Amino acid sequence: MKTALITGASSGFGRASVEALINEGFKVIAIARREERLKLLKEKFKDKLHIIALDVRDKEKINSELKNLPKEFSDISLLINNAGLALNQDEFDSLSLEDIDTMVDTNIKGFLYIARVIIPILRKQKNAYIFNIGSVAATNPYFGGNVYCGTKAFVRQFSLALRNDLRSSNIKVTNIAPGLCKTEFSEVRFKGDKEKAEQIYKNTKFISADDIAKVIISIINLPEHININEIELMPVTQTWNGFHIEKFS
Repeated sequence: MKTALITGASSGFGRASVEALINEGFKVIAIARREERLKLLKEKFKDKLHIIALDVRDKEKINSELKNLPKEFSDISLLINNAGLALNQDEFDSLSLEDIDTMVDTNIKGFLYIARVIIPILRKQKNAYIFNIGSVAATNPYFGGNVYCGTKAFVRQFSLALRNDLRSSNIKVTNIAPGLCKTEFSEVRFKGDKEKAEQIYKNTKFISADDIAKVIISIINLPEHININEIELMPVTQTWNGFHIEKFS
């Protein structure tokens, strides 16, 4: 039985991926900040799941926990590097330094801390896979996206460069770049303002976390000699809005 590690596993893409992979026959290590949610997952999946409550910004705890895994969960062959967030949608010079630090420290540094510890484990496996959860925001800037767009552009370019680093290895790398998905993403962005978050999805059709989990499973089940470098997906209701051109009176 193969083992997967998933960050941001208590909700959204991470939570859906936990269930999808267990149904696919994997054991799963679930990492998230919210211990109470992880405990509910543990109750559901029992010995198929190992939970670790930590913030991916905490590199010391990452090193300690992931270098001392239970033996039955130590043979990780799949990483879903998913933990990330957006905060507010302000113009850059109005964005708080705290929000800037949180996005950079989570979406970039925490992302790297996890990968740095797990890749040596993946190298030991016959076949291994890394899924990095990016965003269409990496290549499609939008008003108020500034720092978040920049962090996801980092994820995209790092994924491509990492694939180069891992050439001649047994490790495949895929950057998954979703568009409009309804998870807790907007609620987190607007700091618990559910009404404001709901307006993003009102009267439209969006991608779900389960849709992303299905994409991951479909890629895993491709022939072993195929590597999907990047997959960008949006709901049919979402497309590009063109350039903004300022008009003078």
